[in-house]
Amino acid sequence: MASVDECRQALQDLAARLDRHAEVQGRIDLDRTLACRITDLDTAFHGRIEGGRLVDLTDGDDPKAKIALSTTSDDLVALVHGQLDVMKAVGARRVSIKANPFDLMKLRKLL
Repeated sequence: MASVDECRQALQDLAARLDRHAEVQGRIDLDRTLACRITDLDTAFHGRIEGGRLVDLTDGDDPKAKIALSTTSDDLVALVHGQLDVMKAVGARRVSIKANPFDLMKLRKLL
């Protein structure tokens, strides 16, 4: 099981990768609140996705987040490091993403 610090670092790594990706591919029109819930650690993080970037990442849940991702600590770390395909993980119910269908299509471009 990954630690809370490892999950926080994984999300910071994801934010840095999305930042680099946004500069290369151009802006993705998506401005939504995001919550990432780590089920096995009973913890959460939240932030915002703005223009294809993950910003304002902090500890704690946001129950009103427009996009909510729930997974285990190990699966989060594996997703961020490219060891687990997000679509296969969702299909296998290792990852749950709650968002409207249009946001899901935009998220898919980011990941």
